[in-house]
Amino acid sequence: MKPFPLAAVHVRPALALSTCALLAATACSGVTGNARVEPAEASGDGILRVGLVLDSAGDSSFLNDSQVAAAKLAVKEINATGGHKGRPVELLPVEAGQDAAAQAHALVAGKADVVIGPTDSSHAPAVIDVLSRARTPLISPANTAAGLTGTDSGGYYFRTAAADVAQAPVLVKLAKNAGAASVSVIYQEGAYGKDVADAISEAAAQAGLDVAASEEFPSGEAGKAAGAAGEADADAVILVAREGAQGALAELDNAGIAGPRIILSDGAFARYGSKLGAKALEGARAVVPGQLPSAGFQERLLAVDGQLKDVSFAAETYDAVTLAALAAARAQDDAGRSIAANLLSVSGGSAGGSAEAPACSTYKDCVTGLATGAEINYDGESGPVAFDANGDITTANFSVFTYGADNLPAPSGSETAGRPGN
Repeated sequence: MKPFPLAAVHVRPALALSTCALLAATACSGVTGNARVEPAEASGDGILRVGLVLDSAGDSSFLNDSQVAAAKLAVKEINATGGHKGRPVELLPVEAGQDAAAQAHALVAGKADVVIGPTDSSHAPAVIDVLSRARTPLISPANTAAGLTGTDSGGYYFRTAAADVAQAPVLVKLAKNAGAASVSVIYQEGAYGKDVADAISEAAAQAGLDVAASEEFPSGEAGKAAGAAGEADADAVILVAREGAQGALAELDNAGIAGPRIILSDGAFARYGSKLGAKALEGARAVVPGQLPSAGFQERLLAVDGQLKDVSFAAETYDAVTLAALAAARAQDDAGRSIAANLLSVSGGSAGGSAEAPACSTYKDCVTGLATGAEINYDGESGPVAFDANGDITTANFSVFTYGADNLPAPSGSETAGRPGN
C-alpha cells in the first residue's frame, strides 16, 4: 500500500505552553519523590486499563482519529499476544466533549492505570496535576514544549515525542551539509520561537558555524527580520515559526533570499503551493519530527479505521501504549506506580539500566524476552525511545523534506538527533 498523502503526515498545530501554566503545574502537583526510579510494590487489580485524553475542540482536535486508531491497534495486538497476565488489556472509553482536566478526572474514576495524551502541550499541566495525584502515569505522544522537561510530576509524566528544541542540531546540520559557514535565524515571538532559536545558536556554535543574525518578529510582521537576514547575507537562513510562517516566507522572498538558502523548522512545514510566489521555496528544506509511517503500519491502522485520513502522532501513540504494557509486564503488576517505575527500563532509557539490551520492535518479541528474565529495549514504530530521567526521549528522529518549484514538499531524507555527547 502506498503511504498516505504528504498533507496527512505530521501536520503540527501550535502546541504552545505558557510559563504561567507550567508554573501552575509545578506548584499544584503536590507529589513528592520520583516514581520513575523508585521501587514500587505490586498493588494492581490484575486488569491493565489504558485511558486517552484527547483534544475535544480547537486546532489540534483533527489529530484525535489517528491517536484513537493507534491506541486501539496497540491494545488489539497486545491482547492477541495474551494481554496482561492472561487477561485482556482494556481501552477505556473517551469522554468526548470534556476539557482535558475533566477527561483526566473521569479516567481516574474509571480506574485507568496509565493514560495516553494530551495532544496540545498547553493542556498537559492540568492533566499532569490530576493524574500525578492519583499516581497514574501520563505518556504524551505529542507534547513538544521545551518547558515541560523537568515538570514536577512526581515522576509520572513521560512523552514519546521529542521536545521542540531537539530539532535545532538537525536544522544546523542541514545547513552545514549544504556547505554553509554562516546562518541567520528569524523566529516568531513566543516560547516556541525563542526556545528553538536559542538552541539553534548553541548548536551552530558547537558545529563551528557563525550566527550572522538572530531576529525575532511578531506574527504577520516579519518584514524587518527578513530584511535584517538579507543584509546579514548568511549562507543559510533558518525560519522558526508556526502560524506566522507563510508571511515570513513571503518577506524572505521579497528580501531576495532564494529557496535553497531557506531551512524551515517543523512548525513552518506546510504545503504552500500557490500561496507563495512562483518557485519561492524551490530547493528549501524542512524538518518534521518522527519517521514516515511504514506501509505495513498504515495497513494495520486502516484495518482498525478504514476512514483514517491522517497519521500524525499515530506511531508515538502506538509506542506509548506498547511501552506501558511492557512496563506492566516487567513489573508483573498493572498499578500505575509499577508502570512508572519500569518505563525507563523497557525503553532502554539512560536511568533504566537496559540501554545496552538488544532492541526488540514488537510487543510479542519484547514480552518474550522479558519472560526469559532478560532486559529489553523497545524500539517501535516511532523509532528508539530511551526515556531519560525527565521522561523525555533521548533519540529523536526527523524526516527531511525538500520543496520543488511548485512550493510543495517531498520526502528527501532523514536525520537523528541523539543523546548529548553521542
